[in-house]
Amino acid sequence: MAREEQTDKTPAELIERAWELAEDIGVCNFNTWNGQELHSRPMDAKIDREGEVVRFLTDVESYKVEEIEQYPQATVAFADAGAYKFVTMTGSAKVSNDRAMIRELWDDSNKLWWDSADDPRIRLLTFVPDDAEIWDSPGKVIAGIKMLTAAVTGAKPKLGDHAKVAL
Repeated sequence: MAREEQTDKTPAELIERAWELAEDIGVCNFNTWNGQELHSRPMDAKIDREGEVVRFLTDVESYKVEEIEQYPQATVAFADAGAYKFVTMTGSAKVSNDRAMIRELWDDSNKLWWDSADDPRIRLLTFVPDDAEIWDSPGKVIAGIKMLTAAVTGAKPKLGDHAKVAL
């Protein structure tokens, strides 16, 4: 592990924790590249731990669809800043018109964007992560106490787990 990584967890435990954090947080920033600049937007993630993918519903007219078709490499970043818990995954994305999966993922929150799961503009965006990096703190209060203690003692604080793991 790199020097900045701090954890005593096994790779299997880190993988499980990365998926758990992503599922618990739910909304992420989905990041794409258009050949000149990065774009980031918040999206409601549908975590499939068994399938090892993150799915989203998106509109066929979204510029992210064009970006993914041309540059499939993407990242997703989940953040619970209040709890000091973060996970970032890198991998590749693809867009499809899988109507059965669109209907399976559909819930009432999607009515903000479309009338029904049968709207022909809806597309399935599937993100397949290659790796994940987690920052898993014991929480804001405990992290603050540990930082204060470190400032007084001069010792480096252990603020929880930080590691990168292949998925």
